[in-house]
Amino acid sequence: MHEMSLCESVLEILEQQSRQQHYSKVSRVWLEIGALSSVEPDAMRFCFDAVMQGSLAENARLEIVTVRGQAWCLQCNKNVLIEQRYDTCPACGGFQLQVNDGEQMRIKELEVE
Repeated sequence: MHEMSLCESVLEILEQQSRQQHYSKVSRVWLEIGALSSVEPDAMRFCFDAVMQGSLAENARLEIVTVRGQAWCLQCNKNVLIEQRYDTCPACGGFQLQVNDGEQMRIKELEVE
């Protein structure tokens, strides 16, 4: 379950930023997770609660913002929405899609004290 290591990385970032930005508690975290990122939101929520125990983000609420997958179709020259990798182009049915959004996971926003 790689979501556990992702949550550990999020905690490291929160701790680093707390030293730089001078906050002592995180009450809410917004994570932007791409639909093509291979991150399971339910597993992320479970791991987040476990990893944040005893930290500055203990009892913090996790808000997940899903970013839809997008790709550029090399056949019809359109930017299209896709649900998963290796989908066909919804506009022309082509297979030559170059993913350009929806693979990321990043901290979008924090609510701190």
